[in-house]
Amino acid sequence: MQKEPLEETYSQRLASYDVTGVDLRDAVSLRFHPGETILREGMPMEYLLFVISGKAKVCSSAANGKDLILCYYISEGIVGDAELMTDAHISNTTISAITEFHCIGLPYAKYATVLKANLAFVNRVGRELAMKMYRSSRNSTVIALHSGEERLCAYILQAEQGNVFAETLTDVARSIGTSYRHLLRMLSRLCAEGVIQKEVFGYRIMDRSELIRRKSDFYIE
Repeated sequence: MQKEPLEETYSQRLASYDVTGVDLRDAVSLRFHPGETILREGMPMEYLLFVISGKAKVCSSAANGKDLILCYYISEGIVGDAELMTDAHISNTTISAITEFHCIGLPYAKYATVLKANLAFVNRVGRELAMKMYRSSRNSTVIALHSGEERLCAYILQAEQGNVFAETLTDVARSIGTSYRHLLRMLSRLCAEGVIQKEVFGYRIMDRSELIRRKSDFYIE
């Protein structure tokens, strides 16, 4: 994690989240590298985060030690809003950067009470949490109604970087609700049919239009 003083440009960005009239001397700019952990489940909340750019994924751990990816993308909005509104001081999920991830960090211990007294901000958080709940419910429904191949093709299109799909396959299997063995079979079939091509660093997309056709109307958010 790279931490820097907050530039004036980014402090103005907070106004779009209805964070106004707040002393921002302790606010910071935070940058995370791909693969770096942003928040870890069960650890203290150090910052409330406001996303500037980048993508991240959200995971929750089960008692057996396995992870479930709850949301593949975070590319905007507030990270830590659920903890803030439930007065939790530890993170209830693990969030990892997929790409370079840049955000504004407000020290949680200092700003939590101040922000919860800001009615406009609380209303904004309420709307975001409602949308997250709606997307989670909608995604659960479409996962039940679409084939494994449709889910996989949608995932590849969302996760690819520069036409290359290089995600950890165990995470992919969990995200699309299939076994690791079946995932390998589907990837092999897509390779045999010329849709993707196996390379040392992952899979290269060879026929994007066919991936789009096969995903039907499925999406992961």
